[in-house]
Amino acid sequence: MKVVIAPDSFKGALSATDAAQAIARGVRRAWPGAECILLPVADGGEGTLDTLLSAAGGERITRRVTGPMGTPVDAAWGLLAGGETAVVELAQAAGLTLVPTAKRDPFRATTFGVGELIRDALAHPGVRQLLIALGGSATNDGGAGILQALGWSLTDEGGSPLPHGGLALAQLHRAIPAGSLPSPRGVRVRIACDVDNPLVGPRGASAVFGPQKGASPDGVVALDRALTHFAAVLGIDADRPGTGAAGGTPAGLLCIFPNAEIRPGIDLVLDALEFDEHLVGADLVLT
Repeated sequence: MKVVIAPDSFKGALSATDAAQAIARGVRRAWPGAECILLPVADGGEGTLDTLLSAAGGERITRRVTGPMGTPVDAAWGLLAGGETAVVELAQAAGLTLVPTAKRDPFRATTFGVGELIRDALAHPGVRQLLIALGGSATNDGGAGILQALGWSLTDEGGSPLPHGGLALAQLHRAIPAGSLPSPRGVRVRIACDVDNPLVGPRGASAVFGPQKGASPDGVVALDRALTHFAAVLGIDADRPGTGAAGGTPAGLLCIFPNAEIRPGIDLVLDALEFDEHLVGADLVLT
């Protein structure tokens, strides 16, 4: 009896790994000789990094980076077994869980720390693939913080650097790309998300996800206008499905990595786990 065990996390109760282990204990009680293949999964949001490292093996690399509200946090990225694939999870450096409810402020929250993780991952020798997992963000800055962390100059009409946060994007006058990134040519970049919202509008990042991050109704309007202006200055397709994920983070990422793929997180996770290969010969799959 071959049983593939592939649960997602049980929010607020069990991680995907803990759930898989619990299910395996039950299976083994029922069928003591069963071969249990544990493949905890994630959809690209919070927990994706640990899920991939648990299932595929690899190294967890912790760095001190800029947190969502500007204070330092310890965040990790992962190098999967084989050393060619780096995984950066936005929630590690810009997650909503890093900010107490009373201090949530999408006007100021930044993805700068995510950019610091990306820079560190790309500088690692041998990395040929970068998987960026979105979800659970405290931010609404369109990925502007990532641009700034990777060397882009974002300035207002007077030539002063923009402060962090989504509201400041309304003052963006000029965006100058960075000269280069610390990575070899030809790195494949994939963006994992679990929503198809556009960047702006009634289904955009601000309107749909802004309130849970602390935005008032007037704040939602201001943030949506700021992201609309940000998109106009950088030539971003604000209607592209998926660009509204994680406070609009894919919009900024696509400025840096124009050939990046935006795909459902679960598809990318299953690919990384070689899920189809594990299904061969299985008698039962539990999700």
